[in-house]
This record gives sequence, C-alpha cells and structure tokens, in this order.
Amino acid sequence: MTSRERMLCAAKGGRPDRVPVSPWGFGHIPPESELGRELVAKCDMWIEGWGGGFSFSGAKLASETTTEATADSSTITTTLHHTPAGTLRSRHKRTAITSATIEFPCKTAADVEALLAVPYVPLSPDFKGFHETRAKYGDAALVCMGVCDAVCWPATVLSPEDFCLLWADAPDLFVEMCRVASERLDAYVEAACRAGVDAFRIIGGEYVTVQLGPRAVPRLLAPFDTRQVEIMHRYGAVVHYHNHGPIMRFLDALAGLGIDSMDPLEAPPCGDCDLSAAKRILRGRTCIVGNLDDMEVVDRLPEREVCEIAAVRLEQAGPDGFMLGGTSSGTYGERAARSFIAMVRVAEAVGRR
Repeated sequence: MTSRERMLCAAKGGRPDRVPVSPWGFGHIPPESELGRELVAKCDMWIEGWGGGFSFSGAKLASETTTEATADSSTITTTLHHTPAGTLRSRHKRTAITSATIEFPCKTAADVEALLAVPYVPLSPDFKGFHETRAKYGDAALVCMGVCDAVCWPATVLSPEDFCLLWADAPDLFVEMCRVASERLDAYVEAACRAGVDAFRIIGGEYVTVQLGPRAVPRLLAPFDTRQVEIMHRYGAVVHYHNHGPIMRFLDALAGLGIDSMDPLEAPPCGDCDLSAAKRILRGRTCIVGNLDDMEVVDRLPEREVCEIAAVRLEQAGPDGFMLGGTSSGTYGERAARSFIAMVRVAEAVGRR
C-alpha cells in the first residue's frame, strides 16, 4: 500500500498492510531536508494543505489597526471593530519569543449581539494552497485541509473566562452564535468540496469538552459539527477530528458526529486515554490517531524506549482502525523524527506476527 492508501484504509476502520505511523506535519524539520524527505518516504504523514477565504465575520466588519512599541521591546497591536451597535476593541501583544491576545473583542452578551448585527458578506474562497500540497505529495501522505467548527467563533472572540460565562449566563445566545457560525461554515465547506478538497481536519471540539463539559456537547457540537461532517461525506471526503484533553467520557458522543478518525487521544499522565478501553467504546466507528506525546515521549526519550512504548500501543490498539502518532503539536524535532521512522520498523514487525 502507499501511505495514502494505508491511512485511508485505517481511517475507514479497515486493516491495512501495517498500522500507519503518522506524524502530524514536519514539526521543526525542514520538509525539503534529507530528514524531511525520509519522513515522507518511510512514515505515513498527515500534511495540511491550507485553504483561504473564510472569516466568521465576513467582509463587512470594518476594522482599523494601530501598533505601538512598549518599554520591554514588545509590540501591542490594537484593533477597533466597528459594528452597527458600537465599537469593539481587541489587543494583541507580540514579544521576542511569542504572541498572544491580551484583550478579546467581545466581553459581554451585548458585545456578541453587536457582532451578530454586522451584515454578513462572505469572502472569496481560495483552495489553491490545498491543491498545490495535494499535488506535491500525491499518494506519499494524506493531505487534509483544516477547518474550524462553529464553536470556534465564540472561542476566538471571547476570553476563556468570558467564553465560559456566556455559556453559563446566556446559553441561548451562545447557541445562536454557533448556529450563525455553522451556516457560514457550511457554505464554505461545501465550496471546498465542490472545488475538490477531499480530506478535512475539523478543529474546535476541545473548547467544549475541556472548558464547558458534557452537557454542552449536545447543544454546541452535535447539531453543528454533524452537519459539517454530512456535507463532507456527501462529496466523499475523509473527515478527521482534532480534540485535545481528557477524552474517555466524550468518546461515544464524538464518534456519534460521524467522523472517520480522531486525534490525539493522549495517554496518561497528559491525558486519560486507555487505548484498549477506547477501542471497546468506539466499536470500530472511529479510527484512533495518536496516543504518543510528541514532546514528553517521542522527542525526549531514547529511541529504544520510544519503540518499546510504541510496541505496547500497537498491541493494545490492534491492527485495524488505528494510526500510531503524536499529539499533532507540530513542535517535534530531529530526535522525534528519527523515532517516528524507527517506529515504522516496529509496526512492520508487529504486523508480521
């Protein structure tokens, strides 16, 4: 099998010629380096091909931006968003090391209503990046396009605290925001499918499972994410779902969304995923991707120890509906890259038993 065939077989719950060993992207490895090319040749990689031309707020949200330097050599960018119901302000700080939003545009339910009052005009979608990446890697990897789910809109315009408070204080408004976001997303996803995008990675579920809890899943994920998945499947696309954090009590509900595969299902101590138990809960409905920590295991332990852990994971998960991978952090380095390559030999050995 080619890597793409192997991964598609596993994603559909089948038994490929061996379990795919599937790093998420290249981490810190230059793709065109000798090691980058070896990763593609020997492993079964997930690679993101980007699509563009989507914004939850659309083309009609008028904004103006200013940037100023601070005494500590950082920069703060302030953006004023003008809505029919008033101006919203956000601020973003960039240091020499990192960057982060330090003020979100929405703080209250009234701010959310102001954002919803902006007339929506979609941007022009652009899927050129996906098709270029898909053509570049062909059957040597599984190229997918990342898309948000509906809950990403409130999660990106409200601080984590205000996000939780809106759900507690104004749940109906929260659901309405997700409904509007879902309508806009669905049109974009359908455009992507019509343009030939044949594999997707949905992100955003963890905003609900980690921050809001089980009772939010039926109202914020099930109605909207299921619709996204249905559109993708209608066009024959593969649907992969990304969801960090403790996962065991959410597995049944997430599988019920109709997704083909899901990552990263972190093992203890960073997560709570027991592979054997997860396989029993999922009953072949959803392929498990991951269960090794990029930073704490694959990029830190000696190759021999990583391979020993990988062998245990392969025995626990069995030969079908599983891809051995990391936490899809995109931060791994040379040690992890070489360990991923070594794990292919382990998967081959286990498959011959």
